[in-house]
Amino acid sequence: MTAIPRCAALAAVLLLAACSVLPRAEAPTVYRLPATATPAAAGGAPVDVSLRIDTPQAGGALDGTRIVVLPAGDQLTVYKGARWSDRAPALLRDRLFDAFQADGRVRALSVDENNLQADYELAGSLRAFQSEYEDGHPVAVIRYDARLVRAGAQRILAARRFDVRVPAQGKEVPQVVAAFGAAADRLAAEVVPWTLSAARQAAGPGGRSD
Repeated sequence: MTAIPRCAALAAVLLLAACSVLPRAEAPTVYRLPATATPAAAGGAPVDVSLRIDTPQAGGALDGTRIVVLPAGDQLTVYKGARWSDRAPALLRDRLFDAFQADGRVRALSVDENNLQADYELAGSLRAFQSEYEDGHPVAVIRYDARLVRAGAQRILAARRFDVRVPAQGKEVPQVVAAFGAAADRLAAEVVPWTLSAARQAAGPGGRSD
């Protein structure tokens, strides 16, 4: 065997040996947005309108599946080896849909992915969906700028900012995820009655949108 083939064979052996000892990249742990409690039907008179819940607009790191954390000041990073099961805006949209469905007063519900016509749209922007440290402890922060829009006319009927903060019970990722679930539930519990009140006012005495 000549010198060049021997060198090539030796290089191949060394490469295989190196590959066998290199650590394999671990698959990330995927988390759903947990529901802390099953909401009960609110009762009361139904709102005779159809409502479509749009996916909130978001930019940068918020429009993804990484779990964002601000450990100090304006420093932005993500939890290593952890991901949401869907993009953060989609997680919030689905939680809002579940809350409206459990409330039961709007009987014609849809989301923007269905592309169905509706009297009103609940649109908005996701301004925060992150863990922030306060006095060394993580706090789940969700900030949502909601807009009730008359479909077709694209006219804003009402707008409000919802800002929810829930401290985590510890610093581990599962504890932070649980805090996000509680924050999303609390935000949805505030968004539902606000939306219904604004829709009733917009619909007028007849109970229907014009």
